[in-house]
Amino acid sequence: MLSGQAFALLRAGMSKPPRARYRTTNGKSDNAALALRGSLPVWFDPEMQWLSAPIGKRGRQPVVSDAAIQVCLTLKGVFRLPLRQPTGMVASLLEMAGLDWPVPDFSTLRQRQKTLLVEIPCQPSSGPLHLLLESTGIKAVGDGEWCRRKHGPSKRRQWRKVHLGVDLGSLDIRAIEVTGSRVGNAFMLPELRDQIPPDHAIASVSADGAFDTRTCHEAIAPRDACAILKRSVSPNQLPQRPTADRRLICTTKPLGSATVVLGGGSPGTMTNRRITRGASTLSYGLYADAA
Repeated sequence: MLSGQAFALLRAGMSKPPRARYRTTNGKSDNAALALRGSLPVWFDPEMQWLSAPIGKRGRQPVVSDAAIQVCLTLKGVFRLPLRQPTGMVASLLEMAGLDWPVPDFSTLRQRQKTLLVEIPCQPSSGPLHLLLESTGIKAVGDGEWCRRKHGPSKRRQWRKVHLGVDLGSLDIRAIEVTGSRVGNAFMLPELRDQIPPDHAIASVSADGAFDTRTCHEAIAPRDACAILKRSVSPNQLPQRPTADRRLICTTKPLGSATVVLGGGSPGTMTNRRITRGASTLSYGLYADAA
């Protein structure tokens, strides 16, 4: 521990690096660049499909397309506006652009944002896609972790599950779905696959053992992709114990019968015998010696 005088002498002997000095030689262009940071140009493509095409179903047809709904919701998220204010903002922008397009009301935005399919922009890759699937949980309703540990839970927490499809090369999110906490991972693989454009080749699909189902394999096969799924090991697929030593395994289950399994003959062979005894099942496994 250094005293105050020793620390002052040590600090005085240390050399300080010279402070960097910047001199602006192009003041006019620099001021213009700083002013350009506050510019907010918004333009609409006149050839954009703003109006919705007929959906071919009975009832009232939608007026605006999904692209128009996405524009309104994007402005809502960027400027953090309530649900009614983006409609007035989009109406003023369309008026300044000279476009006579209808603007969806807030009730239409509220209803159609639940089923809106958003295309996630990503960097185009030259080769085939190596897709990595994973899911995580997000707490939607409930107290924070500190409040729960300090004061205890005040109400039941509710979770949402986020299913992600990530490009293994660029680590870009290529597919995403948000479901309830009770939805399994295997049921969401076809929907994540459909978010990848059909013209984009998929080389492999990697996931954990939760995706090792027949439905997932059937969903991966049409895209000619290699399924790299960590297989879930059942108790029957566990490696057998070595036959060189003698081991005894005993399990009890209330099934109303007893099963005795004795090892005999050549090493590794088992003979089954069933006897009835009380209200329990006893399974004895006796592994024979190598001799």
